[in-house]
Amino acid sequence: MNTDHETRATSYAVLTQWEPVQSLLEIKRSEFIAFAQRVESEADARAFIESLRKQYHDARHVCSAFVIGADRDIQRSSDDGEPAGTAGIPMLQAVLARRTDPDSEASSTNLSDICVVVVRYFGGIKLGAGGLVRAYTDAVVQVLDEATTTQRRRLRAGVVKLPHAEAGKFENEVRSLGFTIISVDYFASHAVVTLGVFDSPATRNEAKTKVAELTMGKGEISWGETSWVDEVMN
Repeated sequence: MNTDHETRATSYAVLTQWEPVQSLLEIKRSEFIAFAQRVESEADARAFIESLRKQYHDARHVCSAFVIGADRDIQRSSDDGEPAGTAGIPMLQAVLARRTDPDSEASSTNLSDICVVVVRYFGGIKLGAGGLVRAYTDAVVQVLDEATTTQRRRLRAGVVKLPHAEAGKFENEVRSLGFTIISVDYFASHAVVTLGVFDSPATRNEAKTKVAELTMGKGEISWGETSWVDEVMN
């Protein structure tokens, strides 16, 4: 549930899976082991980075970047000993530039709630600043190619009060129209059907119109709190 503040974004892309995704890139005998992990907070991201640092304690570098929040307002990166600007920032930029929906310009670069880590085992051949930027960028791009994403959408709770006898029919009709039913509660004098409506002006107006039509103008929808849900892919 998101009740602290309203984000500017009403949807964004996240990794579908919660297990880390891994890939390996080899360049001039150096190994770049990349990981992508879905996270919910900065603490989660730092815990994931630390777990890999312990697991690969003999690696030369464990570089990282993460982006968190619907508005992607939390962004951090670390070069972990590589020349400044050659690892963490390129990794972060690869995440920020990632196109998750090539067919939609509006939602194509909105990947968030993600931590990427690249573990490097040095192969004895220096790559130079430009080579390092390309290597860390390519490592992140490669691991993201192995991952799948979905849209995380903000739902607005819409509350409709109805007589007991009308609640069941109303619930079925609303479901048939594709709206999400959060709950149906029965009280002494009335029933309350709570809908989950994609939180945009157009969708809220559509829901308001449909509720009026289904209740012959007797039912009104009042708007409540918001929550975030992953889009269910058919």
